[in-house]
Order: sequence, then structure tokens, then C-alpha cells
Amino acid sequence: MKFAVIVFPGSNCDIDMFHAVKDELGEEAEYVWHDETDLSRFDGILLPGGFSYGDYLRSGAIARFANVMKEVVKAAEAGKPVLGVCNGFQILLEAGLLPGAMKRNENLKFMCRPTKLIVQNEKTMFTSAYEKEQAISVPIAHGEGNYYCDELTLERLRENNQIVFTYENNPNGSLEDIAGIVNERGNVLGMMPHPERAVDALLGSADGLNLFKSIVKNWRESHVTTA
Repeated sequence: MKFAVIVFPGSNCDIDMFHAVKDELGEEAEYVWHDETDLSRFDGILLPGGFSYGDYLRSGAIARFANVMKEVVKAAEAGKPVLGVCNGFQILLEAGLLPGAMKRNENLKFMCRPTKLIVQNEKTMFTSAYEKEQAISVPIAHGEGNYYCDELTLERLRENNQIVFTYENNPNGSLEDIAGIVNERGNVLGMMPHPERAVDALLGSADGLNLFKSIVKNWRESHVTTA
């Protein structure tokens, strides 16, 4: 499986994302600059964290207009897995690939620490290697991770089982403790915590590795045939 790791000016978690895929899983990965106009050669798209374009206007608001985002939308529409982490999640929201918006953390401070997540939906292409209601340790590092949406959107998220991860102890004020959601089709995941920083016990936790394993497993089951 070949992954595109999208790099915007200001991305700073692209190397971590590359490491998770290339070194921990042994899959193919390639850094792709924000002005790329063709992602058809890739099987999965990864939008890493950081401060794209300096987080001017709003986090992700400028990156949403980068040339590569037209291709990310095409990949999502084609059913390819698209993962946005932290700033990547914010970009997916700004691009309309996921519903809702991000506000500043409730305490108005940047937070960087390990956080417990609860797996709410284990039946997505990103979470099949987890158990329902499994508690996992994944670090956060954000100043604008306070997820918000209106009541109608929240109801749809609930009805369609789109809330994939919640915080055990909500660190930022996110509505309904939401830490990660998928689109209705289930192939676009946005989450504020960083699974790519939890792929080896040496990092303090390997709980994030199963997310990447789930993506690869789903792809192989869909694309690889055996005689």
C-alpha cells in the first residue's frame, strides 16, 4: 500500500507520519508538497499535524485552498482512506470533508500530553484492529482542538455512528468529548490526538499503531487477491 504524506508550509508532524507507515508498518510512503496536482498513484492520503501557513486566519483555513486539496477531495470521493490528524483534521473541516469546526481550547492554552481515548466505533476502516470501548493512550498537542457542531449535525453524527473516538477525560472542551469523527461513507477520519506519535513502546505507547494497521488490512482485503 502506498501512502501520500501531504506537506504544507508549517507542517511539523509529517516525519512522524512517514515513520509510522514506512518504518513501523513497512509500507510505502512519499512526502507530497502542497502544490501537487495528481494523487492518483497513492492508495491512502495522510494529512499531518502542524501549523499550516502559520495558522493565520483560522487553523487550516488557508491550507484548505492549496492545490493538493482538490486531489484530496478526489481521493475521498473515490473511496480512498484519508486521515487528517490535528491540523490535518482542522484542514478536513475547513475543506468540508468532515462536518463541524474547531474552537480554541476551553482553557485558552496549548496542551501537549498523553491522553486516554475511548474507541466508540470499531467497525471503520481505521479502527477494525481495536475493540469497542477500548481505552487507548494517544498524545495530544494542540491549541485549537475544541470540536463544535450544531445540534442537527451532532444528531447525524450519532445516528450514523460517525463518532469514532472520544476523550476519557475531555482536555479541551470538545462537544460530547469528541476526539475523532468519520464522514458518512466512513473513509475520511479526522482526529485531534496523534496516533503517529504512539506507534512504539519507546514513545510511551504503541496504541496508535493499530489505526495504521487497520487501514492497511482493509486495503489488502479490498485489493489483494490470492490464488
